[in-house]
Amino acid sequence: MKKYFFVIMIMVYALMGTACTKPGTHSSLKLNDASKKEKLPDAVIFGRASWYGVPFHGRTTANGERYNMYDMTAAHKSLPFGSTLRVINLTNNRIVTVRINDRGPYIPGRVLDLSYAAATELDMIHEGVGKVKIEVYKPEPKLVAKK
Repeated sequence: MKKYFFVIMIMVYALMGTACTKPGTHSSLKLNDASKKEKLPDAVIFGRASWYGVPFHGRTTANGERYNMYDMTAAHKSLPFGSTLRVINLTNNRIVTVRINDRGPYIPGRVLDLSYAAATELDMIHEGVGKVKIEVYKPEPKLVAKK
C-alpha cells in the first residue's frame, strides 16, 4: 500500500508543477508558434524563365563555382549570389527552390535562367521558356569578426 501511495504522490506533484506554470510559457507552444511564422519574400517577380544545360555544364559561373546542370541553381542579372528563389510555373503550378549562382539571361524578355534540373522539375524542358512567379529570399548578411 505504501508503494502505491508513494507513486500517486509523485504523480500529483508532477501534475501540480505543470498546472502552475503561466499559460503560453510551455516550450512546445513556443516551437509551434515559431514554426507557423513563415518568412515573407523580399520581392516577387513575374516574367518568363528559360533554362540552360549541356553547353555550359562544367564551365565556371559568375560566382566562381562550376555550373552543374543537375543542381538546383539559376542565373539572374542582378540578384545577389546566394539568394534563394521559390519559382512557380504559372502554367502547371509546379514549384522549385533554386539558388542564384550565375548571371543572365541575356535574351530580352527573360528574367531568369534555370538549371536543367530545375527546369525539369517545373516541366518546362520541352517548351524551353515558361511564365513564372519568382519569390526572392535574399541571403542573410554574414557576420564578420573585427580585428
